[in-house]
Amino acid sequence: MKLHQLPNPDEGPITVSTDDTAGVAERHLFARFANRRTSVARSTVEQRTKRDRSPARKAVRTFGFRGLPGRGGGRWTLVDKPAEYRGTSNQVCGIWPWLVSAGTPTIGTYLGENLDTGQALCFDPLNWFHRANLVSNPSVFILGLPGLGKSTLCRKMVTGAIASGVTPMILGDLKGEYVDQIHKMAGQVVKVGPGEGTINPLAVGALGSILPILEAHGFEEEFKRVQAEVLSRQVEMTGALIAMVRKDRPVSDTEEAVLSRALELITSDVRFGPGTPPLLTDLREFLADGHPDLFATCESETHEQYLEVTRPLRMSLRALIDTPVGRVFSAQTSTPLDLDAPAVCVDVSALARGDSRLRAAVLLACWNDGFGAIEAAHTLSDLGLRPQRQFQAVLDELWQVLSAGPGMVERVDALTRINRTLGLSLMMITHTPKDLRTLKSEQERQRAMGFIERAGAVICGGLTPADIDALETVIAFTAKERARVSGWSSPPTMDVQRNLEKPPPGRGMFLLKIGRRPGAAFVTKLTSTEIASGIHNTNKRFDGLDRAAG
Repeated sequence: MKLHQLPNPDEGPITVSTDDTAGVAERHLFARFANRRTSVARSTVEQRTKRDRSPARKAVRTFGFRGLPGRGGGRWTLVDKPAEYRGTSNQVCGIWPWLVSAGTPTIGTYLGENLDTGQALCFDPLNWFHRANLVSNPSVFILGLPGLGKSTLCRKMVTGAIASGVTPMILGDLKGEYVDQIHKMAGQVVKVGPGEGTINPLAVGALGSILPILEAHGFEEEFKRVQAEVLSRQVEMTGALIAMVRKDRPVSDTEEAVLSRALELITSDVRFGPGTPPLLTDLREFLADGHPDLFATCESETHEQYLEVTRPLRMSLRALIDTPVGRVFSAQTSTPLDLDAPAVCVDVSALARGDSRLRAAVLLACWNDGFGAIEAAHTLSDLGLRPQRQFQAVLDELWQVLSAGPGMVERVDALTRINRTLGLSLMMITHTPKDLRTLKSEQERQRAMGFIERAGAVICGGLTPADIDALETVIAFTAKERARVSGWSSPPTMDVQRNLEKPPPGRGMFLLKIGRRPGAAFVTKLTSTEIASGIHNTNKRFDGLDRAAG
């Protein structure tokens, strides 16, 4: 029989036979080590117990919200969120008053604090639609009397959009309230107006700028489609400008056919190219010279018959060129839109307040090129040439946009119906529902009220009781919400001690409504960085008033 020696740290080696090596010897060693560890552990526990019984130790080991601190106390390092249940008032009526109202989800841009719970209120239409499925449409309609903070609220949402990778498009900043913000966000600011900047309605625009990219990558079908879309936009824009000059007479079907064929022919002329597109003056001269294809379009056999048929169109083009509108549209585009900019703002604050035709024409051109840029970005992403992007269109001072000229209501109406298809978040801002009821025809007024009805969310600032009555056709207000919103419209009071006017009671106060459900009231909160940047100061022209008076 072969013997083996096994190590034993306490009493020396143990000699065992081969037969019991796997049994007795291992059990013997395990028992020896276990007894030694038990004795050490027992002495350690006795020492710690004596230490914990000391008065100083008792003062430290106090029971807290997470449990008793220290070894063996069972203190939690993480407290799980309690389970939440939702039920109707009939189902949970017996549990009152031990229920706590649920807060809004922390998804989207931080806007401020909930006035009822003190919790943070976060919202933006795109995240609530795409990430949380909380709204049926990625759009929001914002109403409130002047001076109560609508523009500040919108700029906060624009900042949040840029931070989350969404590209805001302010296609017609009528008061220049977003210029400083977009500058500080490294976005593109395009100035348009007499002496500020020009737009060529015959330029290919942002959509046409991707034609060389499509051609270089061999996408022939997409190249032809985009080329046809660019031509269609050129014809539509030129026809809209002519209709504005004529005031009460739109472009006829024959004139539209002539414009389409003439633009198709002149853009293929070797004298013009993507960098040097034709101008309105070139188009008028081309129509005056005539072309055999144009004769066939007009069903004219001689040049004299052709000139007679196209005479009204050529006269309207001359009138367009010679009017103040023409000074903005008779030169090459001064600043093309940048498809790679994190945000785009078209500043049209230089336009004369009284020239409604010029304002309407510029807004129409801005929209035409801006939405062309959105379509260009989607086309490149669909072909795998660029990453997918989302956009946010901001229609501030909506009442001016809708009353700018004929066809604007129809364009906004179409936009509210297809914004999901475009991957577009839509923000519409105006003062009161009365702004929508000042439109000329009843059909336009009904369409405009439909913007509120189709919006995924409605945010109400201070409004008069009459305004709330008008909104109740599409939004349901509780008695508490009516009292709140109407109270926010109260005028400011005087601080008698300092002889100063206090801020309006409703400044920064808003009610977020989703459909006909109860809303969430909140107050807008600005960070120190936002205040220091000065982007929310819309009263800059009054900053030097005190110094001048002194």
